[in-house]
Amino acid sequence: MSGKTILILGGGIGGIVAATRLRKALPSQHRVVLVEREARHIFSPSLLWLMVGLRGAEQISRTLPAMVGKKVEIVRGTVDSIDPANRSARVNGREFKADILVVALGAELAPDAIPGLQQAGYNFYTLAGAESLREARLKVRSGRIVVLVGAMPFKCPAAPYEAALLLDHDARKRKLRDSLSIDIFTPEPGPMPVAGPQVSAQVRGMVEAKGIGFHPEHAVTAVDPAARRISFANGAGADFDLLAYVPPHRAPAVVSGCGLTGESGWVPVDRSTMATRFPGVYAIGDVTGIMLKMGKPLPKAGVFAHGEAEIVADNIVAEIAGKGERKAFAGHGECFIEAGDGKAGFGSGDFFAEPAPKIDLRGPSRALHLGKVAFEKYWLFARF
Repeated sequence: MSGKTILILGGGIGGIVAATRLRKALPSQHRVVLVEREARHIFSPSLLWLMVGLRGAEQISRTLPAMVGKKVEIVRGTVDSIDPANRSARVNGREFKADILVVALGAELAPDAIPGLQQAGYNFYTLAGAESLREARLKVRSGRIVVLVGAMPFKCPAAPYEAALLLDHDARKRKLRDSLSIDIFTPEPGPMPVAGPQVSAQVRGMVEAKGIGFHPEHAVTAVDPAARRISFANGAGADFDLLAYVPPHRAPAVVSGCGLTGESGWVPVDRSTMATRFPGVYAIGDVTGIMLKMGKPLPKAGVFAHGEAEIVADNIVAEIAGKGERKAFAGHGECFIEAGDGKAGFGSGDFFAEPAPKIDLRGPSRALHLGKVAFEKYWLFARF
Protein backbone atom coordinates (compact mmCIF):
# COMPACT_ATOMS: atom_id res chain seq x y z
CA MET A 1 0.00 0.00 0.00
CA SER A 2 1.47 3.34 -1.02
CA GLY A 3 1.62 6.00 1.65
CA LYS A 4 -0.88 8.85 1.73
CA THR A 5 -0.42 12.36 3.13
CA ILE A 6 -3.09 13.98 5.26
CA LEU A 7 -2.48 17.71 5.67
CA ILE A 8 -4.26 19.44 8.57
CA LEU A 9 -4.29 23.22 8.59
CA GLY A 10 -4.71 24.57 12.13
CA GLY A 11 -3.62 23.29 15.53
CA GLY A 12 -6.62 24.20 17.65
CA ILE A 13 -8.89 21.66 19.31
CA GLY A 14 -10.19 20.22 16.04
CA GLY A 15 -6.79 20.02 14.36
CA ILE A 16 -5.11 18.39 17.35
CA VAL A 17 -7.87 15.81 17.80
CA ALA A 18 -7.82 14.93 14.10
CA ALA A 19 -4.01 14.67 13.99
CA THR A 20 -3.62 12.50 17.09
CA ARG A 21 -6.54 10.23 16.17
CA LEU A 22 -5.25 9.72 12.63
CA ARG A 23 -1.71 9.04 13.78
CA LYS A 24 -2.88 6.47 16.30
CA ALA A 25 -5.03 4.57 13.79
CA LEU A 26 -3.09 4.79 10.52
CA PRO A 27 -0.16 2.56 9.55
CA SER A 28 3.22 4.28 9.69
CA GLN A 29 3.65 4.65 5.92
CA HIS A 30 0.96 7.35 5.92
CA ARG A 31 1.99 10.89 6.85
CA VAL A 32 0.00 13.13 9.18
CA VAL A 33 1.16 16.74 8.84
CA LEU A 34 -0.18 19.47 11.14
CA VAL A 35 0.40 23.14 10.26
CA GLU A 36 0.11 25.68 13.06
CA ARG A 37 1.24 29.30 13.33
CA GLU A 38 1.67 29.43 17.11
CA ALA A 39 4.40 27.66 19.07
CA ARG A 40 2.12 26.88 22.00
CA HIS A 41 -1.39 25.46 22.17
CA ILE A 42 -3.63 27.43 24.54
CA PHE A 43 -6.55 25.57 26.12
CA SER A 44 -8.87 28.48 25.46
CA PRO A 45 -11.73 27.57 27.87
CA SER A 46 -9.31 28.26 30.73
CA LEU A 47 -8.68 31.85 29.64
CA LEU A 48 -11.77 32.72 31.69
CA TRP A 49 -10.02 31.49 34.84
CA LEU A 50 -6.79 33.20 33.85
CA MET A 51 -8.48 36.61 33.46
CA VAL A 52 -9.46 36.61 37.16
CA GLY A 53 -6.13 35.29 38.43
CA LEU A 54 -7.08 31.62 38.87
CA ARG A 55 -4.61 30.32 36.29
CA GLY A 56 -1.27 31.25 34.78
CA ALA A 57 -0.31 30.89 31.13
CA GLU A 58 2.01 27.96 31.82
CA GLN A 59 -0.86 26.03 33.42
CA ILE A 60 -3.14 26.19 30.39
CA SER A 61 -0.70 25.84 27.49
CA ARG A 62 1.62 23.25 25.99
CA THR A 63 4.25 23.40 23.25
CA LEU A 64 3.19 21.83 19.97
CA PRO A 65 6.52 19.98 19.56
CA ALA A 66 5.33 17.78 22.43
CA MET A 67 3.12 16.12 19.81
CA VAL A 68 6.15 14.99 17.81
CA GLY A 69 6.46 12.02 20.15
CA LYS A 70 3.11 10.89 18.79
CA LYS A 71 4.67 10.85 15.29
CA VAL A 72 2.67 13.84 14.08
CA GLU A 73 4.77 16.05 11.78
CA ILE A 74 4.53 19.63 13.03
CA VAL A 75 5.06 22.50 10.60
CA ARG A 76 5.33 25.91 12.25
CA GLY A 77 4.19 28.68 9.98
CA THR A 78 1.48 30.85 8.52
CA VAL A 79 -0.77 29.47 5.80
CA ASP A 80 -0.23 31.87 2.89
CA SER A 81 -2.66 30.28 0.45
CA ILE A 82 -4.88 27.24 -0.04
CA ASP A 83 -5.69 25.48 -3.30
CA PRO A 84 -8.63 23.21 -2.41
CA ALA A 85 -8.99 21.89 -5.96
CA ASN A 86 -5.47 20.48 -5.78
CA ARG A 87 -5.55 19.76 -2.02
CA SER A 88 -2.49 21.88 -1.40
CA ALA A 89 -1.39 24.82 0.72
CA ARG A 90 1.52 27.22 0.80
CA VAL A 91 3.08 27.74 4.24
CA ASN A 92 5.80 30.36 4.69
CA GLY A 93 6.43 30.18 0.95
CA ARG A 94 6.72 26.39 0.90
CA GLU A 95 4.12 24.29 -0.92
CA PHE A 96 2.56 21.22 0.71
CA LYS A 97 0.57 18.77 -1.42
CA ALA A 98 -1.79 16.27 0.18
CA ASP A 99 -4.00 13.37 -0.70
CA ILE A 100 -6.51 14.59 1.88
CA LEU A 101 -6.78 18.13 3.21
CA VAL A 102 -8.44 19.08 6.51
CA VAL A 103 -9.07 22.78 7.09
CA ALA A 104 -9.25 23.55 10.83
CA LEU A 105 -8.11 27.18 10.88
CA GLY A 106 -10.88 28.34 13.19
CA ALA A 107 -12.41 31.79 13.30
CA GLU A 108 -10.32 34.93 12.99
CA LEU A 109 -10.89 37.45 15.76
CA ALA A 110 -11.66 40.87 14.29
CA PRO A 111 -11.86 43.58 16.98
CA ASP A 112 -10.83 46.07 14.29
CA ALA A 113 -14.30 45.68 12.76
CA ILE A 114 -15.72 47.95 15.50
CA PRO A 115 -14.19 51.46 15.71
CA GLY A 116 -12.46 52.08 19.03
CA LEU A 117 -13.02 48.62 20.49
CA GLN A 118 -9.38 47.51 20.61
CA GLN A 119 -8.25 50.75 22.22
CA ALA A 120 -11.02 50.80 24.82
CA GLY A 121 -11.18 47.30 26.20
CA TYR A 122 -9.74 43.84 26.77
CA ASN A 123 -10.28 40.88 24.48
CA PHE A 124 -10.50 37.90 26.83
CA TYR A 125 -10.53 35.46 23.89
CA THR A 126 -6.74 35.81 23.56
CA LEU A 127 -3.97 35.05 26.04
CA ALA A 128 -2.57 38.59 25.85
CA GLY A 129 -6.00 40.13 26.29
CA ALA A 130 -6.94 37.89 29.20
CA GLU A 131 -3.62 38.60 30.92
CA SER A 132 -4.10 42.36 30.44
CA LEU A 133 -7.63 42.14 31.82
CA ARG A 134 -6.31 40.23 34.83
CA GLU A 135 -4.10 43.20 35.68
CA ALA A 136 -6.59 45.92 34.72
CA ARG A 137 -9.37 44.55 36.93
CA LEU A 138 -7.20 45.11 40.01
CA LYS A 139 -7.09 48.86 39.30
CA VAL A 140 -10.86 49.30 39.10
CA ARG A 141 -12.28 49.45 42.60
CA SER A 142 -15.51 51.25 41.82
CA GLY A 143 -17.69 52.09 38.84
CA ARG A 144 -19.02 49.89 36.04
CA ILE A 145 -17.65 46.74 34.44
CA VAL A 146 -19.16 45.93 31.04
CA VAL A 147 -18.94 42.55 29.31
CA LEU A 148 -19.65 43.23 25.64
CA VAL A 149 -20.43 40.84 22.79
CA GLY A 150 -19.13 42.49 19.62
CA ALA A 151 -21.12 40.57 17.01
CA MET A 152 -22.66 37.22 16.15
CA PRO A 153 -21.72 34.46 15.65
CA PHE A 154 -18.98 33.97 18.21
CA LYS A 155 -17.32 30.85 19.55
CA CYS A 156 -18.11 29.43 22.98
CA PRO A 157 -21.63 30.86 23.39
CA ALA A 158 -21.49 30.64 27.19
CA ALA A 159 -18.23 32.59 27.52
CA PRO A 160 -19.57 36.16 28.01
CA TYR A 161 -21.95 34.92 30.73
CA GLU A 162 -19.19 32.93 32.42
CA ALA A 163 -16.95 36.00 32.22
CA ALA A 164 -19.53 38.20 33.95
CA LEU A 165 -20.17 35.59 36.66
CA LEU A 166 -16.45 35.15 37.31
CA LEU A 167 -15.89 38.91 37.47
CA ASP A 168 -18.78 39.09 39.94
CA HIS A 169 -17.21 36.37 42.09
CA ASP A 170 -13.82 38.07 41.90
CA ALA A 171 -15.31 41.40 43.01
CA ARG A 172 -17.11 39.74 45.92
CA LYS A 173 -13.94 37.92 46.98
CA ARG A 174 -12.07 41.25 47.02
CA LYS A 175 -14.98 42.90 48.90
CA LEU A 176 -15.63 45.39 46.09
CA ARG A 177 -18.96 44.19 44.75
CA ASP A 178 -21.00 46.90 46.51
CA SER A 179 -19.00 49.59 44.68
CA LEU A 180 -18.97 47.84 41.29
CA SER A 181 -21.84 47.26 38.88
CA ILE A 182 -21.54 44.59 36.20
CA ASP A 183 -23.53 44.56 32.95
CA ILE A 184 -23.67 42.36 29.85
CA PHE A 185 -24.54 43.93 26.47
CA THR A 186 -25.15 41.58 23.55
CA PRO A 187 -26.85 41.60 20.13
CA GLU A 188 -28.45 38.26 21.05
CA PRO A 189 -32.16 38.14 21.95
CA GLY A 190 -31.19 36.08 24.97
CA PRO A 191 -28.24 34.04 26.25
CA MET A 192 -27.28 31.10 24.03
CA PRO A 193 -30.44 31.38 21.88
CA VAL A 194 -29.77 28.27 19.77
CA ALA A 195 -30.05 26.14 22.93
CA GLY A 196 -33.70 27.15 23.21
CA PRO A 197 -35.85 29.44 25.36
CA GLN A 198 -35.67 27.31 28.50
CA VAL A 199 -31.87 27.16 28.61
CA SER A 200 -31.69 30.84 27.64
CA ALA A 201 -33.96 31.76 30.55
CA GLN A 202 -31.91 29.62 32.93
CA VAL A 203 -28.65 31.31 31.97
CA ARG A 204 -30.25 34.72 32.20
CA GLY A 205 -31.51 33.77 35.65
CA MET A 206 -28.00 32.77 36.71
CA VAL A 207 -26.53 36.17 35.85
CA GLU A 208 -29.42 38.27 37.11
CA ALA A 209 -29.46 36.38 40.43
CA LYS A 210 -25.98 37.82 41.00
CA GLY A 211 -27.16 41.36 40.33
CA ILE A 212 -25.60 41.43 36.86
CA GLY A 213 -27.51 43.57 34.38
CA PHE A 214 -28.47 41.85 31.12
CA HIS A 215 -29.11 43.96 28.01
CA PRO A 216 -30.12 41.94 24.92
CA GLU A 217 -30.48 43.18 21.35
CA HIS A 218 -27.73 45.77 21.77
CA ALA A 219 -25.52 45.67 18.66
CA VAL A 220 -22.43 47.80 19.18
CA THR A 221 -21.52 50.27 16.42
CA ALA A 222 -18.56 52.10 17.98
CA VAL A 223 -16.65 52.61 21.21
CA ASP A 224 -15.14 55.91 22.36
CA PRO A 225 -11.99 55.04 24.35
CA ALA A 226 -11.50 58.56 25.70
CA ALA A 227 -15.08 59.01 26.89
CA ARG A 228 -15.34 55.31 27.85
CA ARG A 229 -18.68 55.07 26.12
CA ILE A 230 -20.26 52.43 23.88
CA SER A 231 -22.75 53.31 21.13
CA PHE A 232 -25.37 50.83 19.92
CA ALA A 233 -27.41 50.49 16.74
CA ASN A 234 -30.66 50.92 18.68
CA GLY A 235 -29.63 54.43 19.73
CA ALA A 236 -28.66 53.48 23.28
CA GLY A 237 -25.30 54.15 24.88
CA ALA A 238 -23.42 52.77 27.87
CA ASP A 239 -20.57 54.12 29.95
CA PHE A 240 -17.92 51.87 31.48
CA ASP A 241 -14.88 51.93 33.72
CA LEU A 242 -13.63 48.52 32.59
CA LEU A 243 -14.58 46.86 29.29
CA ALA A 244 -14.14 43.12 28.68
CA TYR A 245 -15.23 42.09 25.21
CA VAL A 246 -15.89 39.23 22.83
CA PRO A 247 -14.59 40.46 19.44
CA PRO A 248 -16.39 40.01 16.12
CA HIS A 249 -15.44 36.77 14.35
CA ARG A 250 -14.86 36.09 10.65
CA ALA A 251 -13.38 33.33 8.51
CA PRO A 252 -9.63 33.74 7.96
CA ALA A 253 -8.84 35.65 4.77
CA VAL A 254 -6.86 32.71 3.42
CA VAL A 255 -10.01 30.59 3.64
CA SER A 256 -12.47 33.12 2.23
CA GLY A 257 -10.03 33.96 -0.56
CA CYS A 258 -9.71 30.42 -1.92
CA GLY A 259 -13.34 29.69 -2.73
CA LEU A 260 -14.13 27.56 0.31
CA THR A 261 -16.63 29.91 1.97
CA GLY A 262 -20.29 30.30 1.06
CA GLU A 263 -22.97 32.96 1.43
CA SER A 264 -22.76 32.87 5.23
CA GLY A 265 -19.08 33.81 5.10
CA TRP A 266 -18.13 30.41 6.56
CA VAL A 267 -17.26 27.08 4.94
CA PRO A 268 -20.37 25.05 4.02
CA VAL A 269 -19.96 21.33 4.69
CA ASP A 270 -21.98 18.15 4.68
CA ARG A 271 -23.08 18.18 8.31
CA SER A 272 -22.68 14.40 8.64
CA THR A 273 -19.19 14.03 7.16
CA MET A 274 -17.76 17.58 7.17
CA ALA A 275 -16.90 17.20 3.48
CA THR A 276 -16.64 20.41 1.47
CA ARG A 277 -17.62 20.76 -2.20
CA PHE A 278 -14.02 19.88 -3.13
CA PRO A 279 -13.23 16.13 -3.26
CA GLY A 280 -10.86 15.05 -0.50
CA VAL A 281 -11.19 18.34 1.36
CA TYR A 282 -12.84 18.56 4.78
CA ALA A 283 -13.44 21.47 7.14
CA ILE A 284 -14.01 21.22 10.89
CA GLY A 285 -14.62 23.49 13.82
CA ASP A 286 -15.24 27.22 13.97
CA VAL A 287 -14.37 27.86 10.32
CA THR A 288 -17.50 25.98 9.21
CA GLY A 289 -21.08 27.16 8.85
CA ILE A 290 -23.72 24.47 9.48
CA MET A 291 -27.30 25.66 9.28
CA LEU A 292 -29.81 23.92 11.56
CA LYS A 293 -33.40 23.17 10.58
CA MET A 294 -34.56 25.94 12.94
CA GLY A 295 -32.83 28.49 10.69
CA LYS A 296 -29.90 29.29 12.98
CA PRO A 297 -26.31 28.07 12.65
CA LEU A 298 -24.75 25.38 14.79
CA PRO A 299 -22.88 27.23 17.56
CA LYS A 300 -19.13 27.55 17.29
CA ALA A 301 -17.72 25.57 20.19
CA GLY A 302 -14.79 23.33 21.02
CA VAL A 303 -17.05 20.35 21.68
CA PHE A 304 -18.26 20.42 18.08
CA ALA A 305 -14.74 20.84 16.69
CA HIS A 306 -13.72 17.82 18.79
CA GLY A 307 -16.62 15.66 17.63
CA GLU A 308 -16.28 16.67 13.98
CA ALA A 309 -12.54 15.92 14.07
CA GLU A 310 -13.17 12.41 15.37
CA ILE A 311 -15.68 11.70 12.61
CA VAL A 312 -13.40 13.03 9.87
CA ALA A 313 -10.40 11.12 11.23
CA ASP A 314 -12.33 7.84 11.53
CA ASN A 315 -13.71 8.16 8.01
CA ILE A 316 -10.26 8.91 6.59
CA VAL A 317 -8.92 5.80 8.32
CA ALA A 318 -11.79 3.73 6.88
CA GLU A 319 -11.05 5.09 3.41
CA ILE A 320 -7.27 4.70 3.46
CA ALA A 321 -6.68 1.67 5.65
CA GLY A 322 -10.03 -0.10 5.43
CA LYS A 323 -10.31 -0.10 9.22
CA GLY A 324 -13.65 0.47 10.93
CA GLU A 325 -16.91 1.73 9.50
CA ARG A 326 -17.81 5.13 8.16
CA LYS A 327 -19.49 7.35 10.75
CA ALA A 328 -21.69 10.43 10.79
CA PHE A 329 -21.51 13.48 13.02
CA ALA A 330 -24.73 13.49 15.07
CA GLY A 331 -24.72 17.05 16.38
CA HIS A 332 -24.49 16.17 20.07
CA GLY A 333 -22.82 18.78 22.22
CA GLU A 334 -22.19 19.70 25.82
CA CYS A 335 -20.39 22.37 27.78
CA PHE A 336 -19.71 23.48 31.31
CA ILE A 337 -20.91 26.95 32.32
CA GLU A 338 -18.70 28.43 35.02
CA ALA A 339 -20.87 30.24 37.56
CA GLY A 340 -18.35 31.58 40.07
CA ASP A 341 -18.37 30.61 43.76
CA GLY A 342 -16.60 27.38 42.79
CA LYS A 343 -19.67 26.14 40.94
CA ALA A 344 -20.56 25.35 37.34
CA GLY A 345 -23.57 24.30 35.31
CA PHE A 346 -23.59 21.73 32.52
CA GLY A 347 -25.61 21.87 29.33
CA SER A 348 -25.93 18.96 26.91
CA GLY A 349 -28.18 17.69 24.17
CA ASP A 350 -28.93 17.10 20.50
CA PHE A 351 -28.41 20.17 18.31
CA PHE A 352 -29.55 18.32 15.19
CA ALA A 353 -32.93 17.52 16.73
CA GLU A 354 -35.95 18.77 14.79
CA PRO A 355 -37.70 21.12 14.72
CA ALA A 356 -35.27 22.62 17.27
CA PRO A 357 -32.31 21.48 19.41
CA LYS A 358 -33.17 19.60 22.62
CA ILE A 359 -30.84 20.82 25.34
CA ASP A 360 -30.90 20.34 29.12
CA LEU A 361 -29.01 22.51 31.62
CA ARG A 362 -27.97 21.16 35.04
CA GLY A 363 -26.56 22.90 38.06
CA PRO A 364 -24.77 25.00 39.06
CA SER A 365 -22.96 22.79 41.58
CA ARG A 366 -19.49 22.29 43.03
CA ALA A 367 -19.33 18.80 41.55
CA LEU A 368 -19.79 20.17 38.05
CA HIS A 369 -17.09 22.78 38.63
CA LEU A 370 -14.71 19.99 39.64
CA GLY A 371 -15.75 18.19 36.48
CA LYS A 372 -14.69 21.19 34.42
CA VAL A 373 -11.34 21.30 36.23
CA ALA A 374 -10.85 17.58 35.61
CA PHE A 375 -11.59 17.99 31.90
CA GLU A 376 -9.01 20.78 31.63
CA LYS A 377 -6.36 18.54 33.21
CA TYR A 378 -7.33 15.55 31.08
CA TRP A 379 -7.21 17.51 27.82
CA LEU A 380 -3.71 18.85 28.45
CA PHE A 381 -2.44 15.48 29.67
CA ALA A 382 -3.98 13.30 26.97
CA ARG A 383 -3.04 15.38 23.93
CA PHE A 384 0.56 16.32 24.71
